[in-house]
Amino acid sequence: MRADTARTDAHSGAGWGAVALVVAAGIVTAFQAGKAAIATPWLLADMGLDLSAAGWLTGIFALLGILGGIPAGALVARVGDRPVLLACLAASLLGAVLGALAPDYAVLLGARILEGLGFLFITVAGPAILERAVLPARREFAFGLWSCFMPAGLALAMGVGPQYGDWRNLWWASAGLAAAVLAAAALLPPAPARASRSMRSIGGDALSVLGNRRAVLLALCFALYSLMFFALFGFLPVLLVERMGVDGQAAGLLAALAAAANIIGNLAAGRLLARGAQRFVLLAAACLAMGLAAPGIYLQWFGALPTLLLCILFSAVGGLVPATLISSAPLLAREAGLAPVVLGLLMQGSALGQVLGPIFVGGAIQAHGWQAAAWIVLASALAAAGAASALRAGGARAAQ
Repeated sequence: MRADTARTDAHSGAGWGAVALVVAAGIVTAFQAGKAAIATPWLLADMGLDLSAAGWLTGIFALLGILGGIPAGALVARVGDRPVLLACLAASLLGAVLGALAPDYAVLLGARILEGLGFLFITVAGPAILERAVLPARREFAFGLWSCFMPAGLALAMGVGPQYGDWRNLWWASAGLAAAVLAAAALLPPAPARASRSMRSIGGDALSVLGNRRAVLLALCFALYSLMFFALFGFLPVLLVERMGVDGQAAGLLAALAAAANIIGNLAAGRLLARGAQRFVLLAAACLAMGLAAPGIYLQWFGALPTLLLCILFSAVGGLVPATLISSAPLLAREAGLAPVVLGLLMQGSALGQVLGPIFVGGAIQAHGWQAAAWIVLASALAAAGAASALRAGGARAAQ
């Protein structure tokens, strides 16, 4: 008994070290994703870009996610999660350095593609490492921690980015973060030997995952959640300035606070799932809460402070969704080797929502005013809750 306990404790300690490194790597790549939006005014002034060109520097991450989610998962399944993680961080570091030195827009865009590839692959490799490194009893909490990487990285970028005063300084700072985490991640132990999957079966793996009804429902939920989240946070600083009378600098800090609230939901999901909460219930309830908050936010039924609190609630409750979805992916894979491919499909759904949210809501606001955004988010919430409820029919293992 004592020997078994010692082995369990040792595994647990090593596992939590891996969790810390993987979450840190995710935060670094999320910081890379968020820094371009913060740097847009500097880039417009320094490089003479228009808003369309600047938009590509931000949107390229989502485009890569839409195109490469399943292929990224298939590559992780074959090459292994640790080598892919190290390659992700190296790509993030190289992209940041090249971006900081970029003499023109073309080089900067190429550097952003490198950073975007690092972000894409880490979203698949990170959960794969957690799945094998953490004891089953701690699994849900570990995935809850992992799911915090996106709001934490975005909040960090929004909070500290403006302090650098120049976009090149911001790029150098992000390179330093990537270098530090890459050095630490190199200490991760390699994965145990396992049977490799044939490179010729990539297409078969993709078709198998696309034919998995429950995996597709997970991806649909993630797409709708991402649409709702970025429909709000893509325009929150503007909403705070135009509708609530907040000045620009305060709007950035308040938007960062609201984004960081998403972490609360991610951590809560890990705790609730570990205690036996049903997955489809968490997903449906969180999505409905986001939808019901939308009219109060966009229609300005309340004063400035209550509306800001609704934004924080929207973000915090919404955090239940990504943690639940990501931790469900390995459970719904038809075989263990397909788990990274299912995660890749989830990331494609997330990226699709990230693109469609600002496009649909931006166009609706332009044509019909802020009230149109409320109904788009509410309709998306109802659809997401319906997809979550459909997971219940997929079997007890998916629902619990």
